Amino acid sequence: MTIDQTATNQTSATFTPTCDLFDRFKDDARYVLPGFRDFGAVTRFAGAVVTVKCLEDNSRVKELLATPGAGRVLVVDGAGSLRCALMGDMIAASAVKNGWAGVVIWGCVRDVAELATLPLGIKALASIPRASTRRDQGLVDVAVELPGAAVRPGDILFADEDGIVLLTPEQAAALK
Repeated sequence: MTIDQTATNQTSATFTPTCDLFDRFKDDARYVLPGFRDFGAVTRFAGAVVTVKCLEDNSRVKELLATPGAGRVLVVDGAGSLRCALMGDMIAASAVKNGWAGVVIWGCVRDVAELATLPLGIKALASIPRASTRRDQGLVDVAVELPGAAVRPGDILFADEDGIVLLTPEQAAALK
C-alpha cells in the first residue's frame, strides 16, 4: 500500500481525481486557483474541511492538529502572507499522529525536508524559515476564502497534483 493510498483510506471521503470531479460537476464545483505546492509525502488526499482564519499566528493551527483529525483536512486562511510559516515539522507530525488527512495553507510552511517525509497531504504557497509568533489569535470553523474559492466548514476537499476542488457534502455523497 502506498502512502497516498494510506492517507486516502483514512479519509471520510473516497478520493476522486480533481479533474474527474470538475468534469462531473462543471461550474457547480469550486476550485482553488493555482499557486499551491505540495510539501508532504502524500499528494492525493480528501476529507471534510475544518477551517482556521489567522494572520501570522499559528496558535489555532497547532491546537487543532493536536486533536483527533478523523481523516479531515485543515484549511488555513493565512491571507496569503509570505512573511512567516504557519506550520513546521513538529505541528505536522502532530497532525499525522492524530489522523488528519491533510492541511492546506494559504501561506507558508517550514522544515520542508522533514515535511516531505511525513504521510500527510500538505499544500501551501511557499516555504520560509521564519516561524509565526503565537499571540493566541485566530478563528476556527468560520467561512474562509482561498484564491478563487469560498471554503466552509464541512465542505469536502479533494487535492491532488492538478489542484484543489471543493464540494458540498451533498455533492460528495452523490459520488458514492
